[in-house]
Amino acid sequence: MTSKEGLLFGTAGIPQSSKALTTQSGIERIHELELGCMEVEFVQGVRMSPQSARDVGNVAARRGIKLSAHAPYFINLNAQELEKMAASQERIIQTARITSLFGGESVVFHPAFYLKDEPSKVYATVKKNLEQIVAKLRAEGNRVWIRPEVMGKGSQFGTLEEILQLSAEIEGVAPALDFAHWHARTGKANSYNEFIAILRKVENKLGRRALDNMHIHLSGISYGPKGENKHVDLPESDFKYEELLRALKDWKVGGNVICESPNLEKDAQLLQQTYRKL
Repeated sequence: MTSKEGLLFGTAGIPQSSKALTTQSGIERIHELELGCMEVEFVQGVRMSPQSARDVGNVAARRGIKLSAHAPYFINLNAQELEKMAASQERIIQTARITSLFGGESVVFHPAFYLKDEPSKVYATVKKNLEQIVAKLRAEGNRVWIRPEVMGKGSQFGTLEEILQLSAEIEGVAPALDFAHWHARTGKANSYNEFIAILRKVENKLGRRALDNMHIHLSGISYGPKGENKHVDLPESDFKYEELLRALKDWKVGGNVICESPNLEKDAQLLQQTYRKL
């Protein structure tokens, strides 16, 4: 599902101007702001009952807001301890179950750390874990997309190539493209031509369908030699978001753009307004 204009814009979590710090109130505020989507943040744990999830889904359906979710931060699919590995799998599965109940289509998560392992070994471990997660969810009839995120630090598993390869090899896995993370990690990837090259990689690896159903994270970002330091507001960063939006529009990309800037809804509106003017 994509909007008629290609992309929907929204916030990572409840807008700061929401009347109450509840997911339902956040959805109502997204609607008032004339944005189109919201990512439900379960970053500290999946604390939503099945009934609450259904209620959230009813509000989102009534307001026409598309939902997704971010799984807890405490995930490492390359954990050395078996209990930590099992807990990481379970956090993704729990998030997907609740997301399905509120009608969300995607679960985003930070996949792993390299620790001291070779990237190829980590890739094989992450792939095996993701295959097990997807198999369990599909056995339950859960069709939510599982989306490992492109990460912003060199210590984190999640290069663009790794995420696209996982998405190509495992049915039910799709990329969460964080363009700010990739810019911070590489020190590059910050021009129209570079953004087009990324979109071309996605299409070559995953087909046009992937571009029609993207899940994108955007924010301003500060970074150093080791990659990402922190998210900052878009106008304060060197990230060329207008060039990215132009690339997305020229390639007729569809899906969700989730703003993670500290000034959540203001920057989400800035992105939407800029996109519509192009």
